[in-house]
Amino acid sequence: MGLVEIAVSVAAALLVGALARGIWRTTLLLVLSVLAVYWFQPVIPLRSFDFWLPSLTLAFVILTWLITSAGDAWQARQNLSTLLLILGVVAIVELSRYLLPDSILTATIPPPFLPFLLLSLILAVATALLFQLSRRRQSPTITFVIVLLLVVLVLLKTPALSQQASIFFRTLANRSVDGALATDLRWLGFSYIAFRLVHVLRDRQTGRLPELSLAEFATYVVFFPSLVAGPIDRAERFAQDLRKEFRLGQDDTLSAGQRLMIGLFKKFVIADALALIALNDALAIQVRSTFWMWIVTYAYAFQIYFDFSGYTDIAIGTARLAGVKLPENFAAPYLKPNLAQFWNSWHITLTQWIRSYFFNPFNRWLRGYRKVPQWTMMLIGQLSTMLLIGLWHGVTVNFVLWGLWHGFGLFIQNRWSDFAKARFNVSNPRHQSALKLGSIFLTFNFVALGWVFFALTSPTLSRIVFSKLFGIW
Repeated sequence: MGLVEIAVSVAAALLVGALARGIWRTTLLLVLSVLAVYWFQPVIPLRSFDFWLPSLTLAFVILTWLITSAGDAWQARQNLSTLLLILGVVAIVELSRYLLPDSILTATIPPPFLPFLLLSLILAVATALLFQLSRRRQSPTITFVIVLLLVVLVLLKTPALSQQASIFFRTLANRSVDGALATDLRWLGFSYIAFRLVHVLRDRQTGRLPELSLAEFATYVVFFPSLVAGPIDRAERFAQDLRKEFRLGQDDTLSAGQRLMIGLFKKFVIADALALIALNDALAIQVRSTFWMWIVTYAYAFQIYFDFSGYTDIAIGTARLAGVKLPENFAAPYLKPNLAQFWNSWHITLTQWIRSYFFNPFNRWLRGYRKVPQWTMMLIGQLSTMLLIGLWHGVTVNFVLWGLWHGFGLFIQNRWSDFAKARFNVSNPRHQSALKLGSIFLTFNFVALGWVFFALTSPTLSRIVFSKLFGIW
C-alpha cells in the first residue's frame, strides 16, 4: 500500500465512523472492502488477472460462509440482500470497462462482459454443488475446502510452481511464455485471507464458531484496513465490534490519529530510509568488510520491524476510525530476553494462529506416543511449527533454513532455561539486570542473524554473508 491508498482508506474509515450507524455501518464497510479487494490488487502481467483473482477471493468468501453457516441461513432476507449487494459491486467493477474512460477500480481494464458472465456461471454452479454436498456431508466438504485453500497457498508461495502456472495461463491465452515469472501470480493478501478462512472452517468443524451473517463474515475476511498486511483477527471478536453501537468521538479520533502518525513515520521515514542500506542480494556480494556487513544486517533487522509494525499501526489506526479494534501484532520484540518471548511479541496474531491450529493439536497427537521422550516431542513440535511459519512466507530453501534456525533456537533456549533454573539462583538486583541485558543482546543477535536467511534468495548468498560477518571471507 502506498500513501494514496492509505489516505483513501483513512478517509473512507472516517466517513464510516462519522456517518454510518448500526447495520448501515457494516454494509458500508462491506462495500468499501469489496472495492478495496480490486483496487489494492497490483498489476499482473497475465491479462485481466487483476480482476479475476479478487473475484476468486470473493468466491472463496461466499463459499466458505455457505458451508459454515446454519442450513437455512442463506434464505434469510438479510443474507440474500448481502449476497446481491456483493454481486452488484462486482458487476459494477466489471461494467466500469464500459462506464469509465480509464481503469480506476482495477489496475487494468476489466475483461469483456461475455467471459465475465461465463466464468461467473461456472463459479456459481461449482459453489452451489459444494453447498449441496456440504448439507449432506459437512465435515468432508469443509476438509476439501481447507485442502484447496492450502494447495492454492502452496502454489503461490512456491516459485517453481508459480512460474509453471504462469506458463500454463500464458499458453492458454496463446501468449509467449518467454517472460513468465514466479511473481506473475501476485494474489493480494491471500496469505492472510486463507488463514482467516481456515480458522473459520476449523472452528465450524469443532463446533466453536458462532453464527455470523454474510455481511459480518465477508467484512471480516476482506476488511480493507487489514487486507494487505494483517493482523489475523478472529471472526467472533471482529463481529462483536461490528455489532456494537459506535459513534466516532474525539478520543477515538485522537487515538487513531496518533497511531496513524506513528505508523506512517515508522514505515515511510525509518523503514524506507533503512531500506537503502538493508541487506539484500546485491549487498551480500558487494559489501567486503566485516564491519559493514554487520551494519547492513542490523539495518535489515530494524527495517523489517519498522516496515511491518508501521503497516500494522496504520491498519489499527484506520480500523479504529470505523469502530473496529484490531488486535496488536507487535510488543517491543527486540527487547525480549529470550526467543520464546520474542515470538510471543513478533507477528503475534500469526503466532497465536499457528499455536491454536497446528502446534497444540500436533503436540496432543505426539503425546499419544508414550515411548517417545519428552525432549524429542518438544524438538519435533518446535521444529515443525517454525518450519511451517517459514513456509508460510515462501516455499524456498532459505525460508526452510530460517524456520529451522528458529526451531532449533527455541529448543536450545528451552533446554537451557530448564537447566539454569535448577542450578543458578541470581538474587542480586544488579546481577539480574546485567543478566537480562545480556539475554536481550544475545536474543536480538540470534534473531538478526536469522534474518540473513529471510532477506536473501539462496543458501549460497547466506553462506557468503555469514563468512563475512565472522571474518572468514
